[in-house]
This record gives sequence, C-alpha cells and structure tokens, in this order.
Amino acid sequence: MDSAAKEAYLREYEVLKKKGKPFFPYAVFKDSVMFMIVVGVIAFMSLMLGAEQGPKADPTTTTYVPRPEWYFFFLFELLRVLKPPELVPVATIGLPTVAMVLLLLLPFYDRNPERHPLRRPVATTAGIMTIIAMAFLTYLGASAGSPTEIELDVAPQYEAGKQVAAQSGCLACHQFGHNGNDGPGPELTHIGSELPAAAIERTLRNPPGIMPSFENLPPEKFNDLVEFLSSLR
Repeated sequence: MDSAAKEAYLREYEVLKKKGKPFFPYAVFKDSVMFMIVVGVIAFMSLMLGAEQGPKADPTTTTYVPRPEWYFFFLFELLRVLKPPELVPVATIGLPTVAMVLLLLLPFYDRNPERHPLRRPVATTAGIMTIIAMAFLTYLGASAGSPTEIELDVAPQYEAGKQVAAQSGCLACHQFGHNGNDGPGPELTHIGSELPAAAIERTLRNPPGIMPSFENLPPEKFNDLVEFLSSLR
C-alpha cells in the first residue's frame, strides 16, 4: 500500500471512528445479551434433552480404553502419528504451543491494513491451513479404531483367535483394518491371502526382528491365533 492510499485509509478510519458508538455500554450490553441467550439455550437443551452420561469410573478394570473428547481428537491423532516415546512432548506441548504462538503473533508480523481476505495472503493462508490441519487430524482421530480391540467381522470359530490377537499386543505394531498401528510391523488385514497357515505358524514361533515369540502361549490359544490370522483374506 502506497503512502497516499494509507493516508486515505487512516482518514476514513478516523471518520468512521467518530461516528461509531462507545464500547461501554453499547458493546458490553450487546455481548451480555448474547451471553445470556447462549447460556439459556445450553441450559434449556440440558434440561429438555439431557446430558450424555457414561458409565461410572471403575479403577479396577483392565479393559478401559481411554478416549479424549472430540475437541482433542486432533492432538490424539498427532500422538498416533509421532510414535517414538521421546517425541511425545513434541506432539503434546511443542507443536501446539508453537502453532498457537505463531497465530497470536500474526497481527504483529503481518501488519497489512487491508481487511479483504484476498489482500491479506499471510493471514488468510495461516487461517485456512490451521483449519484444514485441525479438521483433518480431528477426522482421523474420530475415525480411528480402538487401540485394544480388533473390529473385523470374522466367522464365529475365529472369534477366540481375534481376542487372542487383541490381547497379546499385536495391535502395538500391526494394523487390522482401522485398528492398531501402521508400523513397524506390516498390516495384517489380509495376511491370510499372502501367507499359508504353516508360514504364519513358523513366524509366530520364530519371528523376525524385534517381534516377540508367541511360542509360550497355551497351545489352544496359539492355534486359535494361527487360525484367525489365516482367515484374514
């Protein structure tokens, strides 16, 4: 913006400022009325529709799966993306804090007086990218399956093996459909069509790399696990 346009803008701003209404009590009254309306609507919906109540907390359970509220799904998914334990502080504190500080400082390093979004490329791009990133991570976090359950439809005779796989730590390194992690192990959603039952059994007894051996499982559970994995096609 050249000096003439800037001077015209400041002159117009002063004229509009003199014609405007004071913050107190005009703006305070409007904000107070809107605040009361919002609180009234929330109270009415709570009384008429009721608030969702989950089961009482049970500190003795071993099957509870913690899940954040929907407005924290983007952070939940960020933790799933940054898997190494040493990067947990980066995902929970570092990246969100840096992003928030950059947004708070936006008016200071983008001092363009224009108000039209197309004439404010820095501010507009920052806002759009923030919305897209949070919306995408929120969607991924909301659609992610349970970290301790395998939500695949299998025949009744394979349900026992599915439960063994879910309880034996397979989900920590493998993915079954929408459940589990996509690494460091391969996805097992269709492992039955890639390996025969004998190969799966050998791998479970003498696994490669850092994968633990499942040879110490009770024979019945071990066979159920092999049959379940062999059925995934």
